[in-house]
Amino acid sequence: MIIDCHGHYTTTPPQVGEYREKQKEAVAKDPDFIGEKGQIIISDDEIRETIEKNQLRLQQERGTDLTIFSPRASWMGHHIGNEHTSQFWTEHQNDLIRRVCDLFPKNFAPVAQLPQSPGVDPAKSVPEIVRTIEQMGFIGINLNPDPSGGHWNGSSLADRSFYPIYEKMVEYDIPAMVHVSAACNECFHTTGSHYLGADTTGFQQLMMSDVFKDFPELKIIIPHGGGAVPYHWGRFRGMALDQGFELEERVLNNIYFDTCVYHQRGIDLLLDIVPTKNILFASEMIGAVRGVDPETGHFFDDTKRYIDGNTALTAEQKQEIFEHNSRRVFSRLQIPA
Repeated sequence: MIIDCHGHYTTTPPQVGEYREKQKEAVAKDPDFIGEKGQIIISDDEIRETIEKNQLRLQQERGTDLTIFSPRASWMGHHIGNEHTSQFWTEHQNDLIRRVCDLFPKNFAPVAQLPQSPGVDPAKSVPEIVRTIEQMGFIGINLNPDPSGGHWNGSSLADRSFYPIYEKMVEYDIPAMVHVSAACNECFHTTGSHYLGADTTGFQQLMMSDVFKDFPELKIIIPHGGGAVPYHWGRFRGMALDQGFELEERVLNNIYFDTCVYHQRGIDLLLDIVPTKNILFASEMIGAVRGVDPETGHFFDDTKRYIDGNTALTAEQKQEIFEHNSRRVFSRLQIPA
């Protein structure tokens, strides 16, 4: 079985965007606007159409079986509005993911967005973790290390304010993917410098902290191949040694990297640097890069080809990456027969 650990619902029906625009209009007039959750009326057939013509079609064409699926990352928009705006928006997004997974239970498994907001205690996201895990059968969460949208003026992932989230993650045995949302700072391109910089920053914050000492069972996924981390593994090892610890001992029992790297040489470097047990197959389709690579004639985000094309891995190692590592990290994953 081939499990893609990183997919987003980027093809939602238009009613979702319309709801969000109304939220934005309301908070533009009154930043303290609370409002209510309200409804987004979407039929099952509308959901089926958006999935069957897009993610499901590409699954079948590319030979993958199941996608671990979460709300559209760039639309999490934690910097928009206030904590109430984020709470209502997040609940709707997670409700929609649950519906997708109910309609296609053999093809998608749910991961939750959190209702983070700048300046708001991360612990306030715990009730949504409880709701999605206990009541809705979700198997993981996405954790934004920068709810400000590119200004980085909040707490580090090493800060104890995140500990209530980590405690719940360990209690439920769920992983968190460290994933920012859209950048509202014009210095950053959302899916380029902001995403990849955040991956690197999240890794750096955690490796220099006591988080894994305090939570030895914690599971963290750094997406997009780990940002700059594998390429600069020697730099991070050197910094670790300067601080008196071994990098591998500090992070490799807790941190995992996905394969959202969109060229063969990049994937080959990741596979050469990071142990196989710490790599999870992923494509992020349909996501940041949707075109065809003119050098290969294949879509950039058809990442299965890169794993298949690596000549250093054994068949057993490839299956670890394609399936077994994801089953181990997402221990609550249950796939219908």
